[in-house]
Amino acid sequence: MNRQELAKTIYNACNIQGTFRLRSGQISSEYFDKYLLESRPEILKAVAEGMAALVPAETRILAGLEMGGIPVATAISFRTGLPVLFVRKKAKDYGTCKLAEGIDFKGQRVTVVEDVVTTGGAIIDGVKALRDQGAIVHDVVCVIDRESGGAAKLGDVGLTLRPLYRASELRTAAGAPAAT
Repeated sequence: MNRQELAKTIYNACNIQGTFRLRSGQISSEYFDKYLLESRPEILKAVAEGMAALVPAETRILAGLEMGGIPVATAISFRTGLPVLFVRKKAKDYGTCKLAEGIDFKGQRVTVVEDVVTTGGAIIDGVKALRDQGAIVHDVVCVIDRESGGAAKLGDVGLTLRPLYRASELRTAAGAPAAT
C-alpha cells in the first residue's frame, strides 16, 4: 500500500462525522477513532511500517502512551526491534506501583508513540513523568496530527512531533472537505 492509499484507508477506517468533545475539551465536527484502525491488523501493520521511518536513529526505547499509543508502539517495535515501555496515565497503586512498565529506561533515549495528537496534553503529562524518572525524551511520533496546536505546545517543552499524517493530508487523500 503506498502512502496515498494508506492515508485514504486510515481516513475511511476511522473518521467519524458528528459532534464530539475531545480530550482537550474542544468540540469537533469530526473524530478520528483510532481504535477502528488499531484493531485492524492490515492497517496497523502498514501504519507501523510508515512510522518506523519516523523514529530517530538515536532512539533506544519506544514508549507507548495508554491506551491508544500502546498497540502502535508495539507494532513499531516488531518492525524496528526496539523495546517498548507501556506508559500509564497514572502510576498503579498496587504491585510495583509503576507508571511505565517494561525495561529500565533511566538515561536512555526514549521516543514517545501516540495515536492521535490534538493539543498534546496527554503527551506532555507522560513525558514529564518519564523525564522525572530519568528518560531522555526529545521526539514524539504519532499516526495523526489533528493540526490543533499540539505540535507547537510540544515544541514549548522541547519535543519534536513527527506525524505519519496530518489530518488535512488524510482528508485530501479521501477527497473529504476540510473540518469545521
